[in-house]
Amino acid sequence: MINAVGRDIPEEVLKATGKDIFRGTFAKEGYEYKKAAPTVRAYMDPNKSKRVDSIHDVLVKCGIKDGMTLSFHHHFREGDYVVNMVMEEVHKMGIKDVTICASSMGKAHDPIVPMIEDGTVTGIQSSGVRGKIGEAISAGKLQNLAIMRSHGGRVRAIESGEVHIDIAFIGAPTCDEYGNMRANGGKSDCGVLSYAMADAKYADKVVAITDCLVPSPNLPASISQVDVDYVVVVDEIGNPAKIATGAAKPTTDVRKILMADYCTEFVINTPYFKDGFTYQTGVGGASIASTISLGKIMKERGIKMKFGVGGIAGPMCKLLEEGLIETLVDTQDFDTIAIESIKNNPRHFEISASEYANPFNKGAYVNQLDFVILAALEVDVNFNCNVVVGSDGVVTGAQGGHPDTAAGAKCTIVIAPLLQGRIPAICSQVTTVTTPGETVDVVITDYGIAINPARQDLIEAMKGVKLPFCTIEELRDKAYSIVGEPDPVQFDDQVVGIIEARDGSVIDVVRKVKDYEFK
Repeated sequence: MINAVGRDIPEEVLKATGKDIFRGTFAKEGYEYKKAAPTVRAYMDPNKSKRVDSIHDVLVKCGIKDGMTLSFHHHFREGDYVVNMVMEEVHKMGIKDVTICASSMGKAHDPIVPMIEDGTVTGIQSSGVRGKIGEAISAGKLQNLAIMRSHGGRVRAIESGEVHIDIAFIGAPTCDEYGNMRANGGKSDCGVLSYAMADAKYADKVVAITDCLVPSPNLPASISQVDVDYVVVVDEIGNPAKIATGAAKPTTDVRKILMADYCTEFVINTPYFKDGFTYQTGVGGASIASTISLGKIMKERGIKMKFGVGGIAGPMCKLLEEGLIETLVDTQDFDTIAIESIKNNPRHFEISASEYANPFNKGAYVNQLDFVILAALEVDVNFNCNVVVGSDGVVTGAQGGHPDTAAGAKCTIVIAPLLQGRIPAICSQVTTVTTPGETVDVVITDYGIAINPARQDLIEAMKGVKLPFCTIEELRDKAYSIVGEPDPVQFDDQVVGIIEARDGSVIDVVRKVKDYEFK
């Protein structure tokens, strides 16, 4: 069936998953449902302890068995140890047919690949996957369909009961014996535990894994004792130094600085740039540079940001310290500056991923955004974006909050260089659609800026502004004139994964890469 972005979704995929095709970003506005509920076991005896000696023992207590869904969070990013330590024990116990439902997975989790190959892990549900797991999926090694969801879409799936978590494992920088978890303190600070909050509320069993046990009560708790079944103390849950790997660093790249300047000039000439505006940005070099330059103009004009939201990095914290932002509402910290900020600044708040981006609650923060600045691997002439599958067809990225913020913001700006190496980032058709073009307003490249023709108001606002405006087709043609039009990736018929729209419908599928040699 052809969906709203023109992608042909195989009938067998829809039958196998019970899902509908994507029918438009707001097709399910007003949808009503009953929230799911976990199985809860009463804990009344004051002489009992939640402490368990080991991962193995807690798996036994939780009744681990074949076919279960286990969940994890990714606040430690490439420094995470929890997924591997839990799955190593699962593997030793001979458990099979496990689905990993993680908020995201990365290169730190490469050791999971042999478990995919031997049937220990048969399902992956995640915002996205980087590293060897993505390669294994693209090579057709995963038995079941991989399911890629946005951060808001993941919470929607959990709260609606589409995904049922049997056991949630939550890495906690500090935890007391009764299960009150905080994201700060100890030796493995990660700033917030936003992505694990839904898991704690909706999983049948919840296990806190910590390397810093503290006296009770550990308050204010990110996750409360009332949702926690067991507490396990281990030597290390993660490496905080790797939280910021490859992220949130100021750029000296001339192209990125140029795009940042274009972005700043565009933002300040929109009707939304005024006192009390709201904003989210990513942590790519151009986005960081744009945030820094925007702060200078805010200071000059006496303009303050009402709130900044989403994943937070040092430059946004600096604007908060300078009084240029009233409030930061935080779902993930990308560097140690952000981690320290949320510990020490009373205007920097932790929020849940549901509060941030769930399309099926009664109003998420993304709906209040004026601006969001995003990146993309590819953008096509219909403004559709791809942030999950590389131009070689291999799963190599994550949706994150990309579709959520694009849908919510009044002005969605995507920054992408015209060429990613020798590959056009602006093309006729993206390899895989992850964010629909109807929610993307502006594409900024180092060769020019294209405004979505659907946004005639923005086109009108930019009249007289000295920026290199052009059409999206002209950007594509420029890219092709430099490196040529690339040959399309050759895929097999086998579907290895689906890309969910944030409402749970199928916006695209991921197929096995033809003749792909997985090593």
